[in-house]
Amino acid sequence: MQDEHKQRDSTHFGYQTVDWSEKQERVADVFHSVASNYDLMNDVMSMGVHRLWKRFTIDLAAVSAGQKVLDLAGGTGDLASRFARQVGDTGQVILSDINDSMLRQGRSRLIDQGLAGNLDYAQANAEALPFADNYFDCITIAFGLRNVTDKDAALREMYRVLKPGGRLLVLEFSKPVIPGLGKIYDMYSFSLLPKLGKWIARDEKSYRYLAESIRMHPDQQTLRGMALDAGFDSCDVYNLSGGIVALHRAFKF
Repeated sequence: MQDEHKQRDSTHFGYQTVDWSEKQERVADVFHSVASNYDLMNDVMSMGVHRLWKRFTIDLAAVSAGQKVLDLAGGTGDLASRFARQVGDTGQVILSDINDSMLRQGRSRLIDQGLAGNLDYAQANAEALPFADNYFDCITIAFGLRNVTDKDAALREMYRVLKPGGRLLVLEFSKPVIPGLGKIYDMYSFSLLPKLGKWIARDEKSYRYLAESIRMHPDQQTLRGMALDAGFDSCDVYNLSGGIVALHRAFKF
């Protein structure tokens, strides 16, 4: 217990070591800063490829009419908007984000798309979800897990609120698996990406954190092991764009 307490005294914020209780506030400041330019920067940073990664996630989610879906760290609602159309009037989609600036952006965007009846919104911490056990058919979290302070606790919470037979899909930056790609990716991440943040979003610091947070995130097999340790019965890993991004699909039987 002493070792566990000592480990939880500090964590990482990018490459910095910070108090465990401090990370959530620091991450919040980042996303308050980037919320208004979030969609534009996603298109610029990935040259639009993030749309293909998300489409693949939506396809593997296999959501059907009448189901309940939780989109965690849902940001501006890219996934939630598609799920709302798939579950129909008899289903429910909850767009959730811990950051109120991001949640407001997402809500405004979805309302502008004419989506309302089967959509709800929740400002919630993934480590302590305010939902009943065995409630959702599907949970997604896209590019959000790496910002969670206690990833193990968050995965356990996702398992708890997922129905037996349900699935979790985690779309996240990961570790390149093609020889030589890592060096090119590092050059882009630490040289070009912060400059794009400075030029387009007027925020170089937040996008430098983004690059660092990706490097500190667990690799594909480590994250798979974490999902299994959280209770999931199986977990498939799909490397996208040479492993720059990975999709983990975990099942609760």
